[in-house]
Amino acid sequence: MNPRHVLLALVVVVIWGVNFVVIEVGLEGFPPLLFSALRFFFAAVPAIFLLGRPRVAWRYVIAVGLALGVAKFGLLFLAMDHGVPAGLASLVLQSQVIFTVLFAVLVLRERPRRTQVAGIAIACAGMVLILLDRGLGAPVGALALVIVAGMSWGVSNTVTRHAKPKDTLRFMVWVSAVAVLPLLGLSMLTEGVGNDVDALRNISLTGAGAIGFLAFVATLFGFGVWGFLLRQYDASTVAPFSLLVPVVGMGAAWVLRGETVGLQQAIAAALIMGGMACTVIRRRTPHKAVPERVLTESAYQRV
Repeated sequence: MNPRHVLLALVVVVIWGVNFVVIEVGLEGFPPLLFSALRFFFAAVPAIFLLGRPRVAWRYVIAVGLALGVAKFGLLFLAMDHGVPAGLASLVLQSQVIFTVLFAVLVLRERPRRTQVAGIAIACAGMVLILLDRGLGAPVGALALVIVAGMSWGVSNTVTRHAKPKDTLRFMVWVSAVAVLPLLGLSMLTEGVGNDVDALRNISLTGAGAIGFLAFVATLFGFGVWGFLLRQYDASTVAPFSLLVPVVGMGAAWVLRGETVGLQQAIAAALIMGGMACTVIRRRTPHKAVPERVLTESAYQRV
């Protein structure tokens, strides 16, 4: 990957790692589905009037909106509201890497390199270590919701790769707009209109700040850049960067929320970072020497 694109991917990783702590804070003042709906409302509705229609087929916008906005984030917020801590959620959600590579192979016919497969295997070993260390105390049903959210993210990555939107910011804005009404409807049906109204009436500065961070930084900037990278590179090249998200997520949860990080988790984080390094290694192909006779003939052809 281009070094500048690697840097962009790492910036998104940091944002998405901190994002889990922000979600946990925001859930203290909002029902989970309403919180997710508000996040996408402020990310999308003001911007669609400025940016105009998306430049890809509507079927891609709707598919990513439902897979990413409704399924991934709706399930993630529900799982965290039901007891999955921020650090653990940031880890389990990265099961999306496995689903993304699998869907890319089955649907897009991409062929991951051996170093990518090895890197993902090493990083997954680190994820298992953390899961064994921390996951047994979390509700099993809530953990399952996070895994399904990871699968939904894998679907979204694959559809985005296939759609190849030229304007990723515009695409992400419309994807966010698609998610608003389904999430709001589900919130009213399952969380209750009264609870939603009470949450909006009693909104605090902390809650408003959480919505702002999720809407503008994590959604518009983060997924705008992510979609740009998926358009430039194979999904199996871009997706493994997200394996660093749990490292940042656990660090942020430790610093900001007091979640502890033990020796086993530190070893697991090192495995994840090592696996991540393997996924970006490419074998250099040596340049073949061109015979002098061929160079001479080419020179004459350009005269």
